[in-house]
Parts: sequence; C-alpha cells; structure tokens
Amino acid sequence: MNFGDVLRNLLEERDITQKQLAADLNVAPSTIGGYIRNKSEPDFNTLKQIAKYFDVSIDYLLDYRTGNTTTHQEDELLRVFRSLTDEQRDFLRQQNSIFIRMNARGKKLSDE
Repeated sequence: MNFGDVLRNLLEERDITQKQLAADLNVAPSTIGGYIRNKSEPDFNTLKQIAKYFDVSIDYLLDYRTGNTTTHQEDELLRVFRSLTDEQRDFLRQQNSIFIRMNARGKKLSDE
C-alpha cells in the first residue's frame, strides 16, 4: 500500500477533508493532494506531523513491517485497538472470544 493510499484511508476514516488536514498542518492543499495521488511524498518533518496528527506510527504511514505484524490489516487492527477506551477493549475481547468459539465449533463439525 502506498503512502497516499494510507493517508486517504485515514482521512476517510476520520471524516477529515484534504483541505482541513492541509490547514491543520499548515501546508498547501495541493501538497496534500499530491500525497493522496502518490505524486509526491512528505519530508521527514511533515511525516512526523502527519503521524502525530493521526496518532499512528511512521511505520504505519509507510506500510513498513517491523516484524510484529505480517500484514497492513494486522497493523490496522492494532492501531484501532490502541485507540479504544478500556471498556471498548474489554467488549472487543469478549466479541473475539465468541468468534474463536464459533470457529472451534465449525472445525469440530467439519472433522466429524
């Protein structure tokens, strides 16, 4: 996944316009448009600002694997999990336990 694709997803997820991001980062809207279209990439300082703005790692923005996860999807799940409140995390863990039990039951049925 390219930087522009990751940035576009973050903007859509947070319901932020390119124009708003540009204003918040004090850069030209055309600069953000260039990033989104994968025509240009931010310098290190701007990359740090974008990571801080969205509360994500630079590795996440660059779709770089550190070995802790194997796919962008896992990175996304981890990022979302970290953004939840403790109560929301507990609820999510409970839901996941249900999925695991359902998968185990399905496996038992298919083995019979």
